[in-house]
Amino acid sequence: MKRFFSVVMLVMLAGVIFGQDSSLKVVEDFEPASTNQPGREYPMVNTQGCVRAQIMAPDAQYVQLDIGGVKYDMVKDENGLWTGESAPQDVGFHYYQLNIDGASVPDPGSMLFFGACRYGSGIEVPAPDQDIFAVNDVPHGHVHEIYFPSESTNTSRRAFVYTPPGYQKEKLKRYPVLYLQHGYCENETSWPLQGRANFIMDNLIAEGKAKSLIIVMTYGMTNEISFGGLRNFDIKPFQTVLVDELIPYVDANFRTLANQENRAMAGLSMGGFETRLITLNRPDVFSYYGLFSGGVYKPEDIKEHNNLKLVFISCGSKERPDGVKNAVADLKKEGYNAVSYISEGTAHEFHTWRRSLNQLAQLLFK
Repeated sequence: MKRFFSVVMLVMLAGVIFGQDSSLKVVEDFEPASTNQPGREYPMVNTQGCVRAQIMAPDAQYVQLDIGGVKYDMVKDENGLWTGESAPQDVGFHYYQLNIDGASVPDPGSMLFFGACRYGSGIEVPAPDQDIFAVNDVPHGHVHEIYFPSESTNTSRRAFVYTPPGYQKEKLKRYPVLYLQHGYCENETSWPLQGRANFIMDNLIAEGKAKSLIIVMTYGMTNEISFGGLRNFDIKPFQTVLVDELIPYVDANFRTLANQENRAMAGLSMGGFETRLITLNRPDVFSYYGLFSGGVYKPEDIKEHNNLKLVFISCGSKERPDGVKNAVADLKKEGYNAVSYISEGTAHEFHTWRRSLNQLAQLLFK
């Protein structure tokens, strides 16, 4: 009887989730997500990219799976176990949560990630190119957690620093540096965890596709403002922290090539916006610029920028790819070394930015 009830429940769920498109049926090949806590079977993902979640909540009146800006009703069995599925999601990493009687809570089966201005659930929908950030059998670098003094904020601020394979042994070698920024409602943990920046670099370096470099990731001081007030964001406090405090600390404590020619800045979304503002304000600091879903440069913006080596602009194909392509075409007409990249099949999400980092890193410091 219980098995029959489970089958009926799954049929009901398929009707709830896919009722708007009767031609789309759930494929029953769900597997535990790679982002699950150890030993947890749920949440699960199938080959369509549908996410299935489960939670025991016998006293709850309703439970929903909230992912991709859409809430999906879940169904309770006779034991109080709720199960529900999403429509197909884009490949890559997604934040999500469960809504129980109006309260949004993390899924206890998922590992926690900082995004959407909170620590909450995240899930990986397998991508055909996920090997770019896989933990492959190659030499691995190190991710260091550091605290640097910030006189301007009267605090010790945190950053994560990736050093490439061989850094610990090659004591005389110095390296170029990429300063890499997260998006709004994220923090300095986002690129190492959601972005898997260190594994992207490990794999590229092992394949001989990228130069060995250092990556520095710190908090962009963005989350104290409300979403509606982003246009009033003042870059000056973070610019001071980055340029006048963090960069000197990194140059003093890591074996860097401490000059403009060997320094790059890039960021995703709000981090791209910060990158654009800082590189425009301080053209003497960086020679490689990267905007991932974070705006564009016009030729007149950078006409006074000496020693500018590369402008890289990217976005997902579900964002505004024509704007990116046109901006880069205009830059090329004026003689700039500009490159556009469009992540096929993705939107304003981490797989777009992982792919972007993978592409940018192959162009840096060459």
